[in-house]
Formats: sequence, structure tokens, C-alpha cells
Amino acid sequence: MGIYRALVRHGLIVPHERRKRLRDFKRWERGRPMELWQLDVVGGVLLADGTECKVLTGIDDHSRFVVSAGIMTRAVSRAVCGHFATALQRYGVPEEVLTDNGRVFTGRFSAKPIEVLFDRICRENGIQHLLTAPRSPTTTGKIERFHRTLRVEFLSGRVFTDLASAQAAIDGWIEDYNTNRPHTACGMQPPASRFETTTDYNRPADLLALADAREGDEWITRHVTTNGVITVAYQQISVGQHREGRTVDVRARSTTLEVWDGNELLKTVARTTKGAIRKKRAATR
Repeated sequence: MGIYRALVRHGLIVPHERRKRLRDFKRWERGRPMELWQLDVVGGVLLADGTECKVLTGIDDHSRFVVSAGIMTRAVSRAVCGHFATALQRYGVPEEVLTDNGRVFTGRFSAKPIEVLFDRICRENGIQHLLTAPRSPTTTGKIERFHRTLRVEFLSGRVFTDLASAQAAIDGWIEDYNTNRPHTACGMQPPASRFETTTDYNRPADLLALADAREGDEWITRHVTTNGVITVAYQQISVGQHREGRTVDVRARSTTLEVWDGNELLKTVARTTKGAIRKKRAATR
């Protein structure tokens, strides 16, 4: 403040009224466990080879119990949904989930709204998916506050040998966080003291298995265009106009491309090299 006043006295800056801190926000908390989960993706997990991994974090709004801390090399749809599916299998299905508007969570704000796998899992399990308003980080304040604790108490200064060792380490830390570490929002009791799982849910096992199995670099997601075509590595594949707007999975092998719609294999086509595609285009001109 002394430097600020000196600059004002010498006419180097124009004084202005300080912006008042907003005090109209309200703290909120759901009344019981499994009513709402907050989910987000955070980075900062460093591996010895220089890779920075991401973590799908999830916290129960009422109890602050961490339901997900799944590490992945890239926060692609399959990896995120695989960890989400694992949380559902372990703890049951919450009534609602709250996320930001990231593309791995929702396709509602795409140029042409689509249903991404995360939304599909929510729909198939009867979960209401709530989204934050743009530029409203306080809406998911509990998960953001957990991220700060995660960085300070677990990630700070640490480098892990590989993905498996990082996951094992964070699993141990989360176990202590949930069951032993006192939490101010829980009256200095651990989150587990306020949390309970559910068993009365009916989830389609094939969909959860789909999310788990299709985690990896060889799996990619494509959205079917109005003329029933998807494009993979410069190669166009027709899957039928009746699938317009659907999300399909493509397993990109070295010599073939497998196109799946859910558990249905639509077709397998030979993978064409970029050079062959250029020659084919040139021949048709």
C-alpha cells in the first residue's frame, strides 16, 4: 500500500475505488451422502519420463468423501469415463453429478449438440447431470478446495516412476484422507464418518465394461455426420445416415479400423496410408 500511495502522489497512476468483495454468495451443502458428486479433471502428476498425467477427481458433496482419484496420461473421454465407471461400481450411483462444461463431460454446447459417453452413462444409470455456469468456479468449490489439498499435501515436489506407482500412491493417500484425516467441514472428523454407499442401483454392466475396456491410445471417438460418415486419419467411413449425430468408437489398429456403436461392431475396414489417400484423391480430380 505504501508504494501505491507514493505512485498516486507523483501522479503516475490514477487512484480508483477498490472493487468491493462480493458477499452475496451462499455456502451450500447437500443434506445426505450420495445425493450429489462433484467431478473435475486436474493435472500435476509428474512421471519420471517427463509426462504430466491428469486425475479424474470426485467428491461427495455432503461428506467430502473422495469417490474418485483416477490417474490417466490424457484426459480423453474413454479414460475419464473408465474412472467414473469404477467409482459407480465401488460406491453406487449418486442422484446427481456436477461438472464443468468440458468436452469430456458434455456435448450440449457443441455446434451440434451430441450425447458424449459421460452423459450416456449418466442417462443409463438415472443420474441427473448438472453443469456449472460459465466462469463460475465457486459452484464446484468443494472439488476445487480438494485440489488445493491434493497439490499441497500429496503432489508437491513428487515425481513418480510410472503410472502404476502414481496410482498406488494416490490410492493410499486417498484412503488416509477419507478414513483418518480430520476435516473441518465434518466437525474435525474424517469424511468416512459422514459417508455411506448405496446398493439400490441398476446399472448396465456392458456400458460400464465398455468404458473400462476402451481406455487407451488406440481407441478414439467420432461423431457421425448428417450423411452418415465419420473421418479417421484422413479416411472416410460410412456407417449409415440413420446413425446421424451418434457417438461411435473406433479402434485404430496398425492395419485395420474397427467401428463400434456401443457393443455392436458396425464394420472393419482396412487402414489406408496417407500417401494412398493422396493418390486416390489425385486420380479422381
